[in-house]
Amino acid sequence: MAASFRARLARLRVDLTPWRGSRDFRILLVSGSVFFLGAMFGYVALPFQLYSLTQSNFAVGAMGLINIVPLVVFGLYGGALADHVDRRKMLIFTGLAQVVVCAVLLANALLASPQVWVIYVCGALNAIAASLQRPSRDALFPRVVKHAELPAAVALNALTLQAGQLVGPALGGVLIGTAGVAWAFGIELVAFVIATLLYLGLKPYRVGEHSQPPSLRVIGQGIQYAARRKDLLGTYVVDMVGMFMAMPIVLFPAFATDVLKEPKLLGLLYSAEAVGALLATLSSGWTQRVHHHGRAVVLAAACWGAAIGVAGLAPNIWFALVFLALAGASDMVSGLFRSVIWNQTIPDEMRGRLAGIEMLSYMLGPMGGQSRSGLVADLTSVRTSIVSGGILCVAGVAATAAALRDFWRYDARTDEHAVRERELRAAAEANEA
Repeated sequence: MAASFRARLARLRVDLTPWRGSRDFRILLVSGSVFFLGAMFGYVALPFQLYSLTQSNFAVGAMGLINIVPLVVFGLYGGALADHVDRRKMLIFTGLAQVVVCAVLLANALLASPQVWVIYVCGALNAIAASLQRPSRDALFPRVVKHAELPAAVALNALTLQAGQLVGPALGGVLIGTAGVAWAFGIELVAFVIATLLYLGLKPYRVGEHSQPPSLRVIGQGIQYAARRKDLLGTYVVDMVGMFMAMPIVLFPAFATDVLKEPKLLGLLYSAEAVGALLATLSSGWTQRVHHHGRAVVLAAACWGAAIGVAGLAPNIWFALVFLALAGASDMVSGLFRSVIWNQTIPDEMRGRLAGIEMLSYMLGPMGGQSRSGLVADLTSVRTSIVSGGILCVAGVAATAAALRDFWRYDARTDEHAVRERELRAAAEANEA
């Protein structure tokens, strides 16, 4: 009985095979973790600084509106670039750009009267750099590990990111409360420098000889490919709907200060989702035995919305933290299965463009959701905004699943795209051996 129980626990553990077998995977994982950890300090500092300067929830949420155009334009262009140039160079140059932007934010924070317009401009510039960088990084992951190791690689990447999201906001909140936002931007700057230097250790990753330079036609080919494949379309739409309807992060300063009366515990609100996500990732071994990935994405996204809605009713901060953690676990499960669909079914020559589209769905939903949450909160109340968002999320995800039945029926064992990529990678790995 004890041996059987231990065996079941072992099947839940994260698979470390990609870490042991690929040097470049280790570099991507460590550099990305450092980069993300530093970004979490700025993630807390920037909205806190905006709210302190303006006392407006909408002013904080407006950062999402300002970033939408850069994300759309440069996300799509960055995806096309990732299918044409050396992806290693893209990581290095965009990392340097983010170092410069962060240095400007730090300088502005050190002024006696920080300028709000500088914060918005830097937010837009950072969105441009991130939009150009992320497709190249996402497109590299399937290249640095074996095809069969992709689910484990996705889980390991998610694990390190969630650890950063857990530690970063909590430390950032404490640091801001004790030393000020300038210190948070300073730590973010150091992390960006270290991560960019680590990218230098990657070997070059050029695409095929017949790759095409970025153009509207090339970008359009990627969009048409995604639109034709209902399984991919479902991953984008479900995530965008869920995040647009239920994204209360912009309200956390007001929620902690005005509703829950616990301003010193603001950092815990930012970290709660990461706690749930981290626990979900640490026990992600079971995901390798699930084949109906679309169904798992839909159910997890609906659970996210339900948990967010209940958190909005919280009588105290501890109640809110529990349900935000449940929301984070649900979001992590959804993200894991979305990533597996992308990595196991998209051909390498299209991976950059599809990563750009994926990034847009991942970023535009939350940014639009932050603006929606801030506006509804200013028109009604913070609680009303959070609870109504959770209800709308569940309804919207259910409607999306009903409209995209092919996504609901997706099965990795029989899907034609998954089968083709599996066979191509098996042949390539056999040739390398």
